[in-house]
Amino acid sequence: MRPDTPAENVDHTAEAARLERTVDLYPEDAEALLLRAAAHRELSGDRPAATTLYDRLLASDAALDQPFLVRALKASNLWEYGHEAEARAIITGIRSAAPRDPAPWVIVAESLEAHDELEQAHETYTQAVRLLLTGVSQPPRAAHPLLFGRHRVRRMLGAAHDEWDALADTVHTLPVTLDELHDPKRVWSLGSENPAELEAEILRLRAEVGAFREALSRPFPVAVLHWPAAELTELTEAYPALNVEYPSYDAHLASIEADLRELAASGTGNLGIVTGTVPSFEAFAASELTSPDDPALLPQYATTLAARGRATAWPPERTAACWCGSGRTYGDCHGAA
Repeated sequence: MRPDTPAENVDHTAEAARLERTVDLYPEDAEALLLRAAAHRELSGDRPAATTLYDRLLASDAALDQPFLVRALKASNLWEYGHEAEARAIITGIRSAAPRDPAPWVIVAESLEAHDELEQAHETYTQAVRLLLTGVSQPPRAAHPLLFGRHRVRRMLGAAHDEWDALADTVHTLPVTLDELHDPKRVWSLGSENPAELEAEILRLRAEVGAFREALSRPFPVAVLHWPAAELTELTEAYPALNVEYPSYDAHLASIEADLRELAASGTGNLGIVTGTVPSFEAFAASELTSPDDPALLPQYATTLAARGRATAWPPERTAACWCGSGRTYGDCHGAA
């Protein structure tokens, strides 16, 4: 599937089947590929098939990168087709294990919220933000949904603002405030006969839909290809024709950051970086029946790596390690400009 394919035009059953076949070609990427395949199975309405894929991952001999995320997704899916008791047991297990990754917390809390378990959802969100954000001056982007979800549930429960709600307000960037977005009375305004109220609600809904559409319309990032220094040396020595593309390692790093900033400035979202290796690139060239010294293969190779779940989101947090591997923070390295 093309990275710019609108979500509403996707044949989810066919895409899931394609991803499952791809696992046979790239077993090292099984976790990322099967998680995406399971998502397509859920979207197609075949939730038992999605559970089968989650179970396949959990039963695998290979160590998972995100075992708690797989369990959380399985719990959320099970609850949607009537297996509430099993879903609750999995959620309890995840909360007891207290993973340090925000993603499984978001999934289980939103699942509780979706089934009107507001008190339990609030407890889960609060447990997560206290565990992951206590003493953190700038919450990472991955933890923002925890703050927003907790704010939303507290508005529905009629709770007064606290320090975590204030933090949620500071990291929120949409033009519509969180208090407006999460106002339980908003639904009543849709039945209003006042044109001004209806117009204001339409603007709020457009802001929300725009954010969701941007997130859903591209299943994997628009990725720029990065070669580590040793790999780039090996690549250009083996295929001198690529020296035109990569005159030096420093120029290569500078062009990555410049290209990504240009894409961001043009309005392109969901950007990422994929890291190449010479053996992987040679195998890709062979699969395309093309010589590796063809520069036209490079963007295709980058897209293929991104489709296999190999992309790292860009830009990193300013306090996170820079994508180039220098050992410095992004804010002190390529994010300094």
